[in-house]
Amino acid sequence: MTLPIRWKIAFSTLVAITVGLLAAGWLALQSIERLELTRLEETLTSRTALAAVSLQPLIDTDSPPFSAPQLQSMVKTLSSHALARVTVIAPDGLVLADSDTANDAVTHLDNHRARPEVAQVLAGGRGTNIRLSATTGKRMFYLALPLRSSDERLIAIVRLALPMTALDARIREFEHALGVAFGIALAMAAVLSVVLSRGLTRPLSDMATVARQLAAGSLRQRIATTARDEIGVLGNALDHMADQLESIIREVTEDRAQLLAVLSSMAEGVMVLDCRGVVLQVNTALERILLIQSGTARGRTYQDVIRLQELDDLVTEVLETRVSRSGEVTTVPSGHTLHIEASVAGGRLENEACVVLVFHDVTAIRRLEKVRKDFVANVSHELRTPLTSIKGYVEALLDGIIKDHPDEALRFLHIILKQSDRLNLILDDLLQLSQIESGQVLFKREPVSLRSVVERTVALIQPILDKKNHRLTVSLPDVLPSVLGDEERLVQVLTNLLDNAVKYTPQGGTIVIAARHVDAIQTDTPSDLVELSVSDNGIGIPEADRPRVFERFYRVDKARSRELGGTGLGLAIVKHIVEGHGGQIWVEPNQPTGTRFVMTLAVEKRSN
Repeated sequence: MTLPIRWKIAFSTLVAITVGLLAAGWLALQSIERLELTRLEETLTSRTALAAVSLQPLIDTDSPPFSAPQLQSMVKTLSSHALARVTVIAPDGLVLADSDTANDAVTHLDNHRARPEVAQVLAGGRGTNIRLSATTGKRMFYLALPLRSSDERLIAIVRLALPMTALDARIREFEHALGVAFGIALAMAAVLSVVLSRGLTRPLSDMATVARQLAAGSLRQRIATTARDEIGVLGNALDHMADQLESIIREVTEDRAQLLAVLSSMAEGVMVLDCRGVVLQVNTALERILLIQSGTARGRTYQDVIRLQELDDLVTEVLETRVSRSGEVTTVPSGHTLHIEASVAGGRLENEACVVLVFHDVTAIRRLEKVRKDFVANVSHELRTPLTSIKGYVEALLDGIIKDHPDEALRFLHIILKQSDRLNLILDDLLQLSQIESGQVLFKREPVSLRSVVERTVALIQPILDKKNHRLTVSLPDVLPSVLGDEERLVQVLTNLLDNAVKYTPQGGTIVIAARHVDAIQTDTPSDLVELSVSDNGIGIPEADRPRVFERFYRVDKARSRELGGTGLGLAIVKHIVEGHGGQIWVEPNQPTGTRFVMTLAVEKRSN
């Protein structure tokens, strides 16, 4: 877990103070110890000098020779007055007397010539040393002075030794006092460091809080600081940065909203790719065209989203050459024909717009082009047939057949008249279809009784029914609501459907006209409907041809249709009239044989 900066500053300050106090305490201890040792050395020096003066008459060679007991007694006396151990050592290191040693044990003491303080005296001057005494077992401070004769000859060494017990006790007392003071100072330093660090870091904590709020999107947060130091400068800089960030984000948000609005409202599909071919943006139009689930395309490569070889080749070429290209593809399974404009956007890094693909759905245009071509071809074909026949028979008449074979010429004239009527019928149907499609024909919106429409149509079609010995059945409910429409146009629709049923039903067939009321509860539609159907047991329509029977000039059996005199425009006119009434029409197979045409019309709404 990361410590807050407040505790880091407090701990750092406390460590620095602790190190400083330790260093100061150690230096103070060293200074006091040196001071005490200096004082002890001065005291011991004076006492040693006095002891040497007192022993000078006894040891000087000019005096009578001293006795060891007398010297030992003198040493003990001096020791009791000097409060120190007194030792007399010969220049050769032999101990002559020692106040802390029994009289009979003095001669058994080790030679002291190698003692540091003795060696220093022998080398010239005085000698000092602090060590553990082998004789007393105590830590002692030794000071040795030379004892010289009148001719400056070294006759003995006088050494005094004081135990370090008192000095060590005083130093321990000072250490204890220093430790207590150190503890109090450390506690006060800890409290002060926490308080000071909190005061120093509170503005930083406030800045961190505001920074987190800014990162979370709350761009109106500001830092309340009046400081004029570096923290105040930092706070003002953060406030200025927040202002700029808010302004930039507002501009970016507005631009993004405008861009998304444009992309969403476009009828064309748009896909933006980076230099790796990863999808950065897709609009709803493209998702609808390519049946892409919303929100699943971004972050994936375009090959994963659209599996089309033509598109892959186009994008690969644009990414490699950095030159805009265009192409056309057909999607699967929707079957849309798309014209693609691939434009270079300029980005060269990941997540930068590199290529913009604009998909124009030209399916309807291509279909219309095909319909136009088919229409021109069909019209040309339909018009060419009667014209060719008319031209041929006219040429035959001009060649003299009218004089040589009058009966044959009369037959030719009847054929010419029949083909002229057929040509006129095609032109009338074309003119009528063109007027309906262009909106020049306005349908009436009046209440119409379907029973009346059926009766009028049956009366018109009855002669050809009787001629082919067909049986017509009309199945209408007793109560059938009126529909809104144009009665004459509805009679035209029903006449066309019955005429086709009569033509394509073999001799002695059955034709059924039925109607029923389908209310909104049954169909889940916002209005009531009347369903009117015409079914027969004729030759029927193959499954593959049923979706196209309402196309202009489309015939299931072209040879049979021309033989029966059809133009191929009747069902197209029927479809436009029904849809002009706001209804629908479709064809179903009439099992086991035959065909069933069904259309729906809106019921007249009666006010309560």
